[in-house]
Amino acid sequence: MVVGTHGCGTEGDVSGDDAGTPSGGPGPGAGASATGDGLRRRRRRRRLRLSGTVVTVLALAAAGLGWTVYSRLDGNITADEAAAAELARYEEERPTALVRGAQNVLVIGSDSRSGDGNARYGRDSGTERSDTTILLHLSAGRDSATAVSLPRDLMVDVPGCHRPDGSRTEPVFTQFNYAFGAGGSACTIRTLEKLTGIRIDHHVVVDFQGFKEMVDALDGVEVCLRKPVDDKNAELKLPAGRVTLDGEQALGYVRARKSLGDGSDTDRMDRQQRFLGALVDKVQSDDVLLNPVKLYPVLDAATSSLTTDPDLASLRGLYGLMRGLRGIPTERVQFLTVPREPYAGDANRDQLVEPDAEKLFTRLRTDEPVTVAAADEPDTAAGSGNPRDPGTGDSPTPTFSGNTAGEDACG
Repeated sequence: MVVGTHGCGTEGDVSGDDAGTPSGGPGPGAGASATGDGLRRRRRRRRLRLSGTVVTVLALAAAGLGWTVYSRLDGNITADEAAAAELARYEEERPTALVRGAQNVLVIGSDSRSGDGNARYGRDSGTERSDTTILLHLSAGRDSATAVSLPRDLMVDVPGCHRPDGSRTEPVFTQFNYAFGAGGSACTIRTLEKLTGIRIDHHVVVDFQGFKEMVDALDGVEVCLRKPVDDKNAELKLPAGRVTLDGEQALGYVRARKSLGDGSDTDRMDRQQRFLGALVDKVQSDDVLLNPVKLYPVLDAATSSLTTDPDLASLRGLYGLMRGLRGIPTERVQFLTVPREPYAGDANRDQLVEPDAEKLFTRLRTDEPVTVAAADEPDTAAGSGNPRDPGTGDSPTPTFSGNTAGEDACG
């Protein structure tokens, strides 16, 4: 029995204890109990050591996986070092930020055809153009976000800018989207800052392919169509009512100009704003934010398509910007178009409506509230983006034509 106990894998002390029991000591039953307790304690210690080792290995594996994921997402983002250098050259002429904590981010949708999957949208001319430009203002208290669309055909003064090849353009009065093609994001930022007096803190450039992949990673985004859509150029055929668009359909929907609505850039920007509102609503849902399986591909698609200023070109930088947005209710995420009208010299171009545009720019510069309302609501200038006259007493602040991310387009 002693040999058998020793042979069970103990370290020999059990047989010694048994053999050394005094003749007047405890009987066999008590000795067996003590021996069993010791054996169980040793086995329990071995199990704890084993489980601790397993937990440590799993923790290290999780940390390694987490670091791999972090590194991948972090490495996806492209830093726009050239723009940073160009803006630094002109720092003295740039406007000063007036409100501590408020942030102004310029979001540029690039129509580059050079990326994977982008060739189908046209021949790559070697020159990127800004297909969509949105000024996003985040209030200092992070209790609201206001996105202002800028028409690509808006007539503006574009300063002299450096081209990628080192040459320099001459200052010119022309369409707004010329700035991006001539001198990239830095030229666009300088043009917008001169136009508005608003300091641009960050910029983000998104390409076609990344936009599509992000929508697909979200399993599509739902929009409401008042009429059926049949656009051969955009390869878009959709029924009226609630429709969930995949990435390809979403890109066609926000870019189509001639076959949807009245064919104007105004209508196109309105569609872009409503789609972005639906996109924000989908991303903020618990189904995405609290589901790592869905969140990772969304982040991977988003970061893969981004070129940003160096301060944002990391997950830490993006997280710092986005952290305060999580608590903004969708009804406080607002979309509008800068007040504008047909340009006097060419009805196919746009010009700012003054003093309405300056009222908007002043409120953004000073971080004052901006109020939007549907164009068909009373006392609002329908379709123009122009505010009500604050001197009428109808509203304590100007109200601009627009919508919010919380609105139901089918409602």
